[in-house]
Amino acid sequence: MTPSPLLRPAELAAYGPLPAPAGHTDAELTSLLRLLSTGRPRIHTVAVGHSRDDASRAAAEAFTEAWRARGGAVLAVVDWPEQAASWLRPARGGGGPPPPAGVVAAPPRARGHQAPRRGHSTGWSPARTFGFAALAEPRAVALAGPDTVDGLRGATADGGSWEIRHGWQVTPLPPSDGGGR
Repeated sequence: MTPSPLLRPAELAAYGPLPAPAGHTDAELTSLLRLLSTGRPRIHTVAVGHSRDDASRAAAEAFTEAWRARGGAVLAVVDWPEQAASWLRPARGGGGPPPPAGVVAAPPRARGHQAPRRGHSTGWSPARTFGFAALAEPRAVALAGPDTVDGLRGATADGGSWEIRHGWQVTPLPPSDGGGR
C-alpha cells in the first residue's frame, strides 16, 4: 500500500506501517448505528465522509443505507483524496454550521493527517464524530497528535465500541446488549 503523501517519512518510520483498509462487519455496522441512536440529544441528521478506497466506500454506503432505513437523514456523503484538507466544508454545503454528527469510514492513515487540519480549519469536533473500527488504530491516533481526536467514538468489528479518551488513549468497550453505551 502506498503511504499517505501527507505523513512525513520520519513519522511513518516512528510508528511503522499502518494497516490497509479492511471491510466492515455486520456487527460493526449495528454497533455504529446503536451508538448514534442511543445518544442524547437524539441524533437524526449526519454527514458521512469516506476515503476513496473500496473498503471505506462500501462501509459508507452500507451505513448510509441503514441510517436512512431507520428514518435518519443524511445531509451529505462526501469522499476525499489523500490530499484533502477536509470533508466537512463540502458536507455543510459551504458555510452553515457543522452537522449534528459525522460518520467517518477511512483507513487508519487518513486519521493521522486529517484530524489536525479539520480541527483548525473547520467547526469539526471529534466529540460529534463516529467511526468504523479502522479509526481506532492507536498509531493513527498518535500521528493525529495530542487532543485532536479526544472524544471520537466508534464501533469495533465484533460489535463493541471504542472511545478516544485523555487525548490519545483508545478505550475499547464490550459489545452492548442493545441498551445505552
